[in-house]
Amino acid sequence: MRTLRRAWRLRSARIALAVLTLVALLALAGGALAPHDPLAQHPADMLQGPSGRHPFGTDYLGRDVLSRLLAGTGLSVAGAIEAVGSAMLLGIVPGIASVWLGRTVEWTAQRAADTLMIMPFTVFAIAVVGALGNGMHQAMLALGVLFAPLYFRVTRAAALGLKQAQYVEAAELMGASRRWILRTHVWSKILPTVAVTTAQAVGQALLVVASLTFLGLGVQPPAPTWGGMLASDLGYLAQQPWAPLIPGAAIMITVGALNILADAIRDSSGGREQTAPAQAPLPALSPPAALGSALAAPVVAPKEVEDRVATG
Repeated sequence: MRTLRRAWRLRSARIALAVLTLVALLALAGGALAPHDPLAQHPADMLQGPSGRHPFGTDYLGRDVLSRLLAGTGLSVAGAIEAVGSAMLLGIVPGIASVWLGRTVEWTAQRAADTLMIMPFTVFAIAVVGALGNGMHQAMLALGVLFAPLYFRVTRAAALGLKQAQYVEAAELMGASRRWILRTHVWSKILPTVAVTTAQAVGQALLVVASLTFLGLGVQPPAPTWGGMLASDLGYLAQQPWAPLIPGAAIMITVGALNILADAIRDSSGGREQTAPAQAPLPALSPPAALGSALAAPVVAPKEVEDRVATG
């Protein structure tokens, strides 16, 4: 909480949170705020430009672009959050367990994380969707499995440093339970790192979700998604060259706000600025003490006198 309060003082963090709050509201109530039915087709209004009735124009089937953009926010954001939530469950717990449960658990968890890190996101997601069916939950579970090594490595690195801390060793010597140590001393210190990782992971997941829906995986048409809108607009660039900019801008602004928020939390979790310690002033001596110090000091002859004595 202290890290979040320090991050709130940064202007960039406040702007990023304002943008993300707006995106969250659109994700929750975008379908209700849509001025038209996002699935309704009007062949007579195909590929129209912006107007009072259709502020962002219409697509190749006459559907209102603004309504589809608002309705697609919920599916796009929900998919990214589902993937990151799965990654947190699959990565944080093994990351902490690998530090506290012995070498066998540590070796097994590290080998599993190394194996998952070499797999490409899109190819693995396509394989999972092909095996389990083309659905949103299947694709997001595949992404969560591939994002889990990120949380595993971050959590493990933080837990390794905390395990060697003196206050943790003191708590162990005093008989504190492992559960109490993890809850009191470890988790509170790991939380800022997890927050930074989550902000970055949601942005990456949002890009991967847009890529999958661009390919028609996860969410099947005609359900609106940012990636699906981008794919459909690319086929009509001759008639509407500006159309892909609308879903592309939504993706870019949201991912940019998440990255800015992650940077703000990272800067705030770095702790207070380290300042060079001021040189301690010399203790003031009273006149008797100063005189005593001067008398006690050895007398050193000038160099000229030493030369004359040496030359005789």
